[in-house]
Amino acid sequence: MAASATHVATADLPANVFKLAQTTQLEALYTIIRDKNTSRGDFIFYTDRIIRLLVEEGLNHLPVIPKTIETPTGVKYEGVGFEGRICGVSILRAGEAMEAGLREVCRSVRIGKILIQRDEETAQAKLFYSKLPPDIASRYVLLLDPMLATGGSAVKAVEVLKEHGVPENRIIFINLIASPQGLSAFCQKFPQLRVVTGWIDQGLNEKAYIIPGLGDFGERRSVHHVMRGFPEA
Repeated sequence: MAASATHVATADLPANVFKLAQTTQLEALYTIIRDKNTSRGDFIFYTDRIIRLLVEEGLNHLPVIPKTIETPTGVKYEGVGFEGRICGVSILRAGEAMEAGLREVCRSVRIGKILIQRDEETAQAKLFYSKLPPDIASRYVLLLDPMLATGGSAVKAVEVLKEHGVPENRIIFINLIASPQGLSAFCQKFPQLRVVTGWIDQGLNEKAYIIPGLGDFGERRSVHHVMRGFPEA
């Protein structure tokens, strides 16, 4: 069962940021994935556990409407149902690792992809590729990216979604680790969306890496990570 998210208590962070309850279990999971000696298999297993918690919490932020059903005992039950349809959008390449967690929770969910990379000439985030559901403007969007450092890629991704007609208040950004700087910049740009994050780290170093962080998320999940240092056949 997912831990309940709470508003971030730090005054410097935006009010539309929700953080998973910082339980000892969650801290233990993050300690495992931060450890440079954690094997690729364990890194995948424990990041998947955290992703599942985050997706579950993201769904808590979807609007519901009253719904009356009848139980097998013949009794009417006054419950709720989700108000609209959803889809996921992963920011490539690391965001793809979060797609499985979304599919485990939402059967047959549609998932789009956005590839954003840094333009070497302008040093700005640039859209290189996108493939989104044709009816995305009528859906609630769970935007997936595990790491939020400066926020440049996330900002560009939201701009792409808005260009495709998605209202800002229908976007929920789901993220494993964020820097305070990235969160502030991102939420200042888009105050109507919501952010669900697992952990907020200390900040960024001179190379704009999240500290203490966990390294390159995509690289640590890749099979090539365990092959590094071995000569080619």
